[in-house]
Amino acid sequence: MARLAPDETGRGKAAFVPFVLAGEQVEAEVTEERPGFVRARASEINQASPQRIEPRCPYFARCGGCHYQHTNYAHQLEIKREILLETLRRTAKVELPCELNVVSAEPWHFRNRTRLKVRTSPDFAIGYFRHVSHELLPVRECPISSPLLNRALAALWALEAELVRYPELREVQLFANHADAELMMELYVERAREKGHYKPLADALAQAIPELIGVTIFEYAPIRDGDEDRPPVASRSGVVHTFGAKGMEYEVGAHRYRVSAGSFFQTNRYLSEKLVSLVTANYAGKNALDLFAGTGLFSLPLANKFARVTSVEASPFSGADLRANAEGRTIKAVERDTASFIDSTATQAYDLVVVDPPRAGLGERTTRKLARLKTPRIVYVSCDPSTLARDLRVLTESEFRVEQANLVDLFPQTFHMESVFHLAR
Repeated sequence: MARLAPDETGRGKAAFVPFVLAGEQVEAEVTEERPGFVRARASEINQASPQRIEPRCPYFARCGGCHYQHTNYAHQLEIKREILLETLRRTAKVELPCELNVVSAEPWHFRNRTRLKVRTSPDFAIGYFRHVSHELLPVRECPISSPLLNRALAALWALEAELVRYPELREVQLFANHADAELMMELYVERAREKGHYKPLADALAQAIPELIGVTIFEYAPIRDGDEDRPPVASRSGVVHTFGAKGMEYEVGAHRYRVSAGSFFQTNRYLSEKLVSLVTANYAGKNALDLFAGTGLFSLPLANKFARVTSVEASPFSGADLRANAEGRTIKAVERDTASFIDSTATQAYDLVVVDPPRAGLGERTTRKLARLKTPRIVYVSCDPSTLARDLRVLTESEFRVEQANLVDLFPQTFHMESVFHLAR
């Protein structure tokens, strides 16, 4: 963010200019003007920051996926740290009573999942949306995706002659296992046809990608902006056809998880084990509650230390995997939305509550319900600083205090970040 020269009122305006670093002097073109700020695009950098580097990806600044490749990784972490702390001060009115622990790992080839847009006419293309646009940018490589995902992307480009036979195809989602040795593929189509229609496509994909173990076809349902890592459909009615395996086994530390097509799972293949440790370590007791449990990422390790774990997940896809992963363990899997479950369990006492909502967070109403539960401790896992700060404000007003704060950089090269806050009262 920069500040423009004062206008006729004597007041300057904040200018939001992407891909510009603090302290740089640039020439910029205004693209949008509002009463209190403007958006602009840098046309020339007159004085560059010493933190500026050459982006590794040839599509950077055109592709909407990455935001920070123009600066070194240590500086990226510092930017995120400052953003999180400032958001907490401004929105939650919270000054951390502890150090903010920053956790990171390899910043390239970390993604185990990617979702690609497909265009079959008038010309064939696979890629991502352009920056601040819904226009497809053709992409042939992605340095934040795993090697297997990049090989699969190359194979998809090579299958142009086959893919253009399916004009209903809109998206392809690729998901690699922990070892980057097996791949699942989800195809999203409009107005799906009979299974036999897609068999030649599934056969061609399997021949071109030896690591491919399963292809699932869904009726197309676009994901909301900002929720790219969540499954694109929310009900079993979206599944049309499956060829090969319906799911795969994903290892995180000592635990193995079944993850099926349509289910959500963490996307950073280097930091999942560390994330689990940050959430679950140092806790034990009788009853634990895992809200937005997904496939059971936190539930399984919690079951090693708690006599009973109640795991709540609304998605039927993730919920089915949760039940499978909970078998033989002291885990009660509940397929229900979080708000209504909290209403139903208001009198139950829990030694620990773990909550891992999507980017929209809990919201004030659900957060107040959460604060009224009989629990001395909450671990809040967030993927959005602004909704975290909003919910933290409610929790701190309800006698909870922050005991530990962690920034986990699950999304290097982007402005997205994960955080893990431990609260007690």
